[in-house]
Amino acid sequence: MVVQAEEGRLTTSSVRVLVATAVPAERDAVARALPEPGRPVHGPGATLHRTGAAYDLLAAGVGPALAAASVSAALTAAALESTPYGLVVSAGIGGGFLPEAPVGSLVVADAITAADLGAETAEGFLPVTELGFGTVTHHPPKSLVRQVATATGARTGTVLTVSTVTGTAARAAALRARHPRALAEAMEGFGVAEAAVAHGVPVLEVRAVSNPVGPRDRAAWRIGEALAALTTAFGKLAPVLESWNPHDR
Repeated sequence: MVVQAEEGRLTTSSVRVLVATAVPAERDAVARALPEPGRPVHGPGATLHRTGAAYDLLAAGVGPALAAASVSAALTAAALESTPYGLVVSAGIGGGFLPEAPVGSLVVADAITAADLGAETAEGFLPVTELGFGTVTHHPPKSLVRQVATATGARTGTVLTVSTVTGTAARAAALRARHPRALAEAMEGFGVAEAAVAHGVPVLEVRAVSNPVGPRDRAAWRIGEALAALTTAFGKLAPVLESWNPHDR
């Protein structure tokens, strides 16, 4: 049980939360929403930014492989110290599929899907599951997704994890054809989810949209706006995470 001071009184939260971003700028955007300034905590394979008793923030690295390795290291260290996490959140900015997820909007995943894990064939792309092994989708707890969407006004849908960011209209169209519920794409969510699930910890993914998915146009990127939206979102999100019952899936 985590005990916290809030406005002169003690409150309790049963959930320690690990928030994994790709880069420090995203981690810092999350940190700005939290009441305590935080301090670095050095562990094996990962340096955490600890803010109070409830949150550890981790700049886990870019891409699903490094994100999975960093998050797994943090989860293992916490378990060995008998201070396990009750929830892992993959957070950051990402591309949004228009018109459903415009720049500046917030997306919370009800499905975290590896979009390019599989094989290209003459008949088209086959996900790894159709090759007879593995998994390509993880589902965050429905109750938590619902509460987060209500608190933040986020849109809910599939967030795709890609190893290569989409840069053409043709690839954007192909992804939407394969994943019609896709709202956003990023590079870490599935890796974070793989690590969390391997440790038996529920996972959530939250993305603030910085650019449209499609032709690569740096002039259309709104990274500052998306980071500000991420900070605002976590200001509303934190009370939900702290009060969420992990047994209510």
